[in-house]
Amino acid sequence: GGSVLEIGCGTGRNLIQAADRYPSARFFGVDVSAAMLETAGASVARAGLAHCITLAQGDAARLDTQTLFGMRSFDRVFISYALSMIPPWREALACAFDAVAPGGALHIVDFGEQSRLPSAFRRGLRAWLRRFSVEPRAELEAELRRLADETGADLTFARPFRDYACSAVLRRPV
Repeated sequence: GGSVLEIGCGTGRNLIQAADRYPSARFFGVDVSAAMLETAGASVARAGLAHCITLAQGDAARLDTQTLFGMRSFDRVFISYALSMIPPWREALACAFDAVAPGGALHIVDFGEQSRLPSAFRRGLRAWLRRFSVEPRAELEAELRRLADETGADLTFARPFRDYACSAVLRRPV
């Protein structure tokens, strides 16, 4: 079983894939965009997963899961390529970790700093990302380490694909 929350769920694609893979879990998705949620709702219904996926509109930086879903915490919370699009990303990160149950984990995947990619490629990619209001968060690892130190959580941080991306798991102690 278990409960999973995606922050910045967009079109619902990740939730649908996860619900297919873990049929006994309950899934929750929140996004600030009504248009995205409309698309997500239609996709969830088409996939026949409305019984296990609940969607709600909310601001990641002022997240109140108790009001949105009647739940204070979740076994897993994940944010996939959304922190780089949320201007108050530190607040969103703190809210996300607050929603993690004891013994649970926050999973993050986002754009990295591209530090080990060729500079011309890196410049082009950065310019392209900016057109979509995407800003890789250079301080993400430091902010996660601060959260881990403050809460006694365990952090795993990686920069795969020559730092094209970054992935993190922050595990809350039981």
